[in-house]
Amino acid sequence: MASDYPMSPELEQIDGEIQDIFRALQNGFLKLDKMRDPNRQARELEELTGKMRECKRLIKEFDRVLKDEEGKVPADVHKQLNDKKQFMIKELNSYVTQRKTYQSSLGNKRVELFEGAGPSVPAPEDNAQLASEMTNQELVDAGRKKMDETDQTIERSKQVVAQTVEVGTQTAANLKGQTEQMGRIVNELDTINFSIKKASQMVKEIGRQVATDKCIMGLLFLIVCGVIAIIVVKIVNPHNKSIRDIPGLAPPAQTNRRLLSTDLLGGF
Repeated sequence: MASDYPMSPELEQIDGEIQDIFRALQNGFLKLDKMRDPNRQARELEELTGKMRECKRLIKEFDRVLKDEEGKVPADVHKQLNDKKQFMIKELNSYVTQRKTYQSSLGNKRVELFEGAGPSVPAPEDNAQLASEMTNQELVDAGRKKMDETDQTIERSKQVVAQTVEVGTQTAANLKGQTEQMGRIVNELDTINFSIKKASQMVKEIGRQVATDKCIMGLLFLIVCGVIAIIVVKIVNPHNKSIRDIPGLAPPAQTNRRLLSTDLLGGF
């Protein structure tokens, strides 16, 4: 289906990736037809299966973007884009059908290799005929072989279970250790929070003490300044009666000096 209608850059990118995967799937199945080694076919089939999963994811992404852009594009364009999505789904389903066919054929080939049969899978009647033609000892050996294979499978399953239990135990131990560590971290955070609160209270108390000390020092400074001012005024203007004498500070002895001068003049 040709994309002769406008698409957003995001849809164009998704469509380009899907078309690349379709081309890779087509070339992959052509290569698969030419392969004869079942192991190579199995590896190639696994790669193609991975590409199909990626293609399915991209088609879902294409559908999501298409729904988001609904109403932003004309109705006929949206219908054409939706038809394109349906065409891509059908094309992917055709590759899925091919994969199932190759997978079934590959399984039959592996059974043939395991059983050591010819080019075709023997029918159940042939298997019954082969079993009926086997001697008792051969039947016993075949049964023991199957039992050994079953025991080996069981042992491998036990090992897987033991490894799973071990991994689960280690994970539980790690989770327990992490939980204890988180608890210690929470306790340390509580301790730090308490210490911060105590430090804040101490800083506030120190601030109040400093403010009180500053007030006292300011008051003492004012008192000293007042005393100094009174002393200066008393010395400069001793006859000012509005200012009381300061205890311990005698006024200047000017009167005695005047009386002494009068007596001296009278003697002359």
